[in-house]
Amino acid sequence: MKTLLLKPVALIGAACLILSLTTFTLLPATAGASFIATQFEEPARPDAVRVAEPRKRGGDEPDQASLSSDDRADPGVSAQDVQTVTHVIGSHAGLLLRPVSFLHRLSFMVIHTGFDALRWTWRIGLKNRPIVPLSDGPGMDLGEWEEELNRITGRPASIGTMRYLIDGREFFPRFVEALEQAEESVDIRTYIFDNDDYAMMIARLLRKRSSEIDIRVLLDGLGTILATKADPDTMPSQHVAPASMRVFLTNGSRVRVRQTTNPLFMFDHSKTTIVDHRLAFIGGMNIGREYRYDWHDMMVELQGPIVNILEKEFDKTWAHTGMWGDLGKLVHSLKPARSGAEVEGIPLRALFTRAADSQIYNSQLAAIRRARSYIYIQNAYFSDDAILYELIKARRRGVDVRVILTIEGNWSTMNASNILAVNDMLENGIRVFLYPGMSHIKAAVYDGWACLGSANFDKASLRFNGEINVATSHRATVDELIDRLFVPDFAVAVELTEPLPENSSLLLAELLADLL
Repeated sequence: MKTLLLKPVALIGAACLILSLTTFTLLPATAGASFIATQFEEPARPDAVRVAEPRKRGGDEPDQASLSSDDRADPGVSAQDVQTVTHVIGSHAGLLLRPVSFLHRLSFMVIHTGFDALRWTWRIGLKNRPIVPLSDGPGMDLGEWEEELNRITGRPASIGTMRYLIDGREFFPRFVEALEQAEESVDIRTYIFDNDDYAMMIARLLRKRSSEIDIRVLLDGLGTILATKADPDTMPSQHVAPASMRVFLTNGSRVRVRQTTNPLFMFDHSKTTIVDHRLAFIGGMNIGREYRYDWHDMMVELQGPIVNILEKEFDKTWAHTGMWGDLGKLVHSLKPARSGAEVEGIPLRALFTRAADSQIYNSQLAAIRRARSYIYIQNAYFSDDAILYELIKARRRGVDVRVILTIEGNWSTMNASNILAVNDMLENGIRVFLYPGMSHIKAAVYDGWACLGSANFDKASLRFNGEINVATSHRATVDELIDRLFVPDFAVAVELTEPLPENSSLLLAELLADLL
């Protein structure tokens, strides 16, 4: 149960944040995960579990026999530790190139951390409000809502087509097909480009295509380095991973690779790919075996003018990671977005998280406050108190609020924090479901408005990291998301009817999760 006291300890926690993150950064990922996992209780796993799909080789499958002697590099665990240290040092030593963006991020972080520390917690005043029956009235006015979104984002919605690609079996064959058929260019922006067998198959395809088309790959530096230090449980035993995917991608090819820096341990958590300036993929999937075979996740395929907005965002971030830093980003920010051929489509809106520009957060908070009929959310990381507060207020005014969390989250600290969030939801009438396996989905529907992409429901994703979501209130498209994602997942998930066991160590996990 959350405390009713002020949170001055959050200020101390914020001061310790960089030290804590540095410590975990320098530890091998497996050792850090094992240590945290022993500290916190997690909910019992139900009998029904999601089974990974059979390993039948298809057109997008890795061929272990095809590994060349050059590919069979040393695993390089110690080399990756060196990469981690040098990258963290370089992220802060390179501030001469990016002083404006660094100070902007720092001031934004300090202001919001202080604000969160000094405000009263969300539980005050809610206990005396009744939990009313579910409303049978209409949802929010979507026309008025779209006008409010124009004010929140400062721009109108764009146009395009959107196709849902749920799980790796739908996304990756289509992704590989798009890479193979590209005629001009491929721009990939990802948080993690792993070094497992499947990711290396994608990397070899990019190396091959780079002799014919222009290929740029933008990696989050720290995210990719840390991810390549740990292997998924399903990794073939004979696989030998390279120490650096940046080196592997560029070795003997014309692939251009840049890594974003991570000053103040802020990450670029976006996942977008743009092909030939006309087609884009966006969502929650990184490039790796877990996303292809093991985890529940989704991407969407976009075409039309919406792609031009995503392409401009890629170009700005690419320039920012280059030698001109803040100046390069400024120049590309002033350039107009590419104007592509008009296509028939539906209203689509790109939403971003950038320093001092929390469009994803502000939009979803406003949507929760406006909702009158139903709210469906699926997200593995659920630690933002303001979101939780507004969801509880929504339920107490009769909104049908349902949340799907994962039973097998990949971060034990967040799993432990989720226990407290789950119990608060149950206490306040929100229906909570545990997905049987690792769900990495980040999707929500509010009275007919859908919002999905890369952003978690934690402070990092909603305020500090680079994130990209796409949203629409087009009725048929939103109904398809409900039918293809939420209805099946509600059916397979285990609904909780009793609170989960709590212990004092969960409060520490919650504090850390609140800061992150």
